[in-house]
Amino acid sequence: MRSTFGQSSLVRQLAAWMPAEAETPGMDVAERLSLWLNAFDAIGLQQAQQAIRQIRTAAPASGDAPPVSAEALSADLQRVRSALAGAIAQDPRRLALSPEGSKPWQQRHLELQRQMEQMIQPLREHVQQALARVSPRLRQLAALDAVLAQALAAREQAVLPTVTTLLERRFVQLRAQANGDGTSEGAATWLEDFAGEWRQVLLAELDLRLQPVLGLIEALGNELKNRA
Repeated sequence: MRSTFGQSSLVRQLAAWMPAEAETPGMDVAERLSLWLNAFDAIGLQQAQQAIRQIRTAAPASGDAPPVSAEALSADLQRVRSALAGAIAQDPRRLALSPEGSKPWQQRHLELQRQMEQMIQPLREHVQQALARVSPRLRQLAALDAVLAQALAAREQAVLPTVTTLLERRFVQLRAQANGDGTSEGAATWLEDFAGEWRQVLLAELDLRLQPVLGLIEALGNELKNRA
């Protein structure tokens, strides 16, 4: 994880729009995570970890809840991803050239980010609840994931919307390049190129937001496989 922590597809996509700052070499996951948390967050996270370690009892009775299936949860994840990817893939021509420039694209970007939050958060909580019914170890994992989600929420909400600033810069850059090209072909294709890059950035952000859910489901699958 040392070499891949900051190398998500979203980071690589945005690096093509604007050179990223060089990473400090030799930092492990914990050190990188500390850059996202203030002192109060770190204290709260430490207290939560101590409480989570005390989870030793059997998982609570599931009552009438159906057996947990990693396959079913994976299907839930794919349904959410497909719905959001479909929204991203919608024809953006209504956002084409306007007196407002990149503003309609920025507004649509923020709208899609809100849709991601509204659909992924309930899915993540559903998967956490499913894991908590399986074993003490998965209950610990689900509890830790919930704590991390809460601790990082403010930082994510502050950082991810700033992608629209880079979006505007890329819009202006491609438009300027097309105007300087002096050919009808360049003038005709620059907005199409921008729309394609914009979709790729959104899809990369979607996959980044889904990674914690995917990790929980994989942990469940491993647990059930070891029991078999």
